[in-house]
Amino acid sequence: MAAAARSPIEKSFDEMGRYQRRRRILLALLVGVFCALLIFGGSAHDELGHERIEGQYGVALILIGIGGRLWSILYIGDRKSAEVVATGPYSVMRNPLYFFSTVAAAGIGAQTGSVIVSVASAVLCAAAFYIVTLREERHLTTVLGAPYKDYLARVPRFFPNPRLFRDQAKVTFTPRVFNHTLRDGLIFLAAIPFFELIESGQESGVIPVLFWLY
Repeated sequence: MAAAARSPIEKSFDEMGRYQRRRRILLALLVGVFCALLIFGGSAHDELGHERIEGQYGVALILIGIGGRLWSILYIGDRKSAEVVATGPYSVMRNPLYFFSTVAAAGIGAQTGSVIVSVASAVLCAAAFYIVTLREERHLTTVLGAPYKDYLARVPRFFPNPRLFRDQAKVTFTPRVFNHTLRDGLIFLAAIPFFELIESGQESGVIPVLFWLY
């Protein structure tokens, strides 16, 4: 018996799943290449300036990014393609997970002691997520229809608008999804000892400094 023809929504889900897998692989490769290049870059700031950028500015951004991602996942859970979520962080921007990941990326870049690398990390991350959101929006428009189109018209894509904030009395979440997001956050924190190790290697002469970061 011939297989039943798949609906446009089912095809959209399949295509989106394949795209998400390719996107994760590509993003991991880009992050790996970026970190590999930074291994050989030294901070051009004095010790006090380096510690201020790395410790105060950088760690704060990483913690804000992790906290924001956990806050976001409490509202969305695994319902992203099932319904329009428009409360909490999703009431002020459509992609809070990507926004807070970009904030954390700036914090990771700051672990080099360079403001330029911090800003560049955020810009590159935001650019990558922008491309992803365009694809996701086409998929969600197909799946969720008119309610999602109305959401697109009301809420900004990436930069939050606090005036739009609205909440709900209670939220339910999936522990599996929450725990997965928490594990991702710990990867952001791993950047702190990683770049400390690089700095120690540079100071001892084990890792050569090929260029300076400002």
